[in-house]
Amino acid sequence: MIVPRATEKAYVAQTQNTYIFFVPKTASKQAIAKAIAEAFKVTVVNVRTSIRKGKPTRFSRGKHAYPGTTFRQDHKVAYITVKEGDKIPVFEEAKADDKKADAKEEKVEKKAAKKAEKAEKKVAKAETKAKEEKK
Repeated sequence: MIVPRATEKAYVAQTQNTYIFFVPKTASKQAIAKAIAEAFKVTVVNVRTSIRKGKPTRFSRGKHAYPGTTFRQDHKVAYITVKEGDKIPVFEEAKADDKKADAKEEKVEKKAAKKAEKAEKKVAKAETKAKEEKK
């Protein structure tokens, strides 16, 4: 089970054609490369892996007992470098979501601009009426 990491670090690494994934602890570099190549139809150039140790976590053994300490699970992280020009679409989808959010913001801004224009027209109309009444 290969899970992509959608973090700021992953997006920065993407500029060097490197993608970051959580992978099973037992997976070898060759198995990871094969799985990525088949799943995303890309050419894998390099695979680097590291195991991140789980953080210590405190837990309670009751109201008066001394709290215990355990550890979260370790994670194996793979840094996949793909051939120049190849892209993994999982990370592009997140960017597409950002584009959708930007489009929504633009719509909201346009609506606000239209409301402002209507308000200005009403004010101008009221001013012209006031000038006509004075004459």
